[in-house]
Amino acid sequence: MPLALLALAVGAFGIGTTEFVMMGLLPDVADDLHISIPTAGHLVSAYALGVVIGAPLLAAATARLSRRTVLIALMGLFVVGNALSAFAPGYDSLLAARFLSGLPHGAFFGVGAVVATGLVAPERKARSVSLMFLGLTVANIAGVPVATLVGQHLGWRVTFLGVSVIGLAAIAFLAVLIPRSRPQAAPATGLRGELAALKSLPVWLALGTTVAGFGALFAAYSYVTPMLTDAAGYADSSVTLLLALFGVGATIGNLLGGRLADHAMRRTLFGGLTSLAAVLALFPLLMRAQWSGALAVVLLGVAAFVAGTPLNMMVMEKASSAPSLASSANQAAFNLANAGGAWIGGLALAAGFGVTSPAVAGAGLAVLGLAVAGVAYGVDARRAAAARPAPNTARERVVAVNTPRRTKAEARR
Repeated sequence: MPLALLALAVGAFGIGTTEFVMMGLLPDVADDLHISIPTAGHLVSAYALGVVIGAPLLAAATARLSRRTVLIALMGLFVVGNALSAFAPGYDSLLAARFLSGLPHGAFFGVGAVVATGLVAPERKARSVSLMFLGLTVANIAGVPVATLVGQHLGWRVTFLGVSVIGLAAIAFLAVLIPRSRPQAAPATGLRGELAALKSLPVWLALGTTVAGFGALFAAYSYVTPMLTDAAGYADSSVTLLLALFGVGATIGNLLGGRLADHAMRRTLFGGLTSLAAVLALFPLLMRAQWSGALAVVLLGVAAFVAGTPLNMMVMEKASSAPSLASSANQAAFNLANAGGAWIGGLALAAGFGVTSPAVAGAGLAVLGLAVAGVAYGVDARRAAAARPAPNTARERVVAVNTPRRTKAEARR
């Protein structure tokens, strides 16, 4: 694989670290700024809001520029946002800095996915995207636990300075390893023309699959700590290591999903969502013992991230005229899934259905994701059938008998 993918993975590592580390630092930030933990939790929401707003807008607004230039500029904005977080004098300024830090997140992954697929042969496109996202999953294994530990012992501000340094390293890698290219052609209508690429029904169905499928993940993952301590019987001090196991599972699933998606994209997506629904449905049983609770965390990471790469590739294919924008919009959908899944899991918990009930609610969301993916498959099949000319001769009728099989195989990819 090209070394340029390493540059993208380093950027993804920094982004993944800053996105998830705030969850572990909430008590420290709340204590230092003299605010409540629920109020500090808005800092997580501010970052997610930045992702949702910045992902499509920045990708569309920078469509005319060289993708190498865009990636470096986005990482520069990421560094500024984290540096401002480190030096924020109060809660309001930290809230604004977190929002700023989230703005480049989705656009970086969106543009990076397009760059990654352009560096390899067509049959290895999904694998190249999974290697970029490897930085994000490795961040859950090493970046987030280390950054949390640093913040707890040296102060949360040091953590964000450290993330800024990672961002500077990513800029250096991007400048050296990403090949120079000419500015990309963009529609004459500018931003409006780019956004028009999102009017396609298949694109919205793919984005809907992301929201439901990854909403299933976050419905459970947002409340995995009380599941592990109250149901599986782990001590609070063991949770950090167990969350790193989720990162291990996510890394395995990400690499597996990339490899499988290059051979059968749609079957990989259906398989991942089905596995996710099954794992979440089994959570009440698996969380009855420590060994099976740890296994459940690993399997959750594997199942969820097997579906991640085919989802991103499918959105890019459905919006082929603006792949950077479409992939960025998929990152926005991912963060909507984060917020929506956590909310639905919280409803199940607040209703008194038990500490593992968020996982059962997540299983329902995974089934919904499968249903949306099934509708998308049906839409693609009908459009492919409508695009075929009707046979007029006996010879053409013979050829047409075999055509649906090829079309279905293509649709599965």
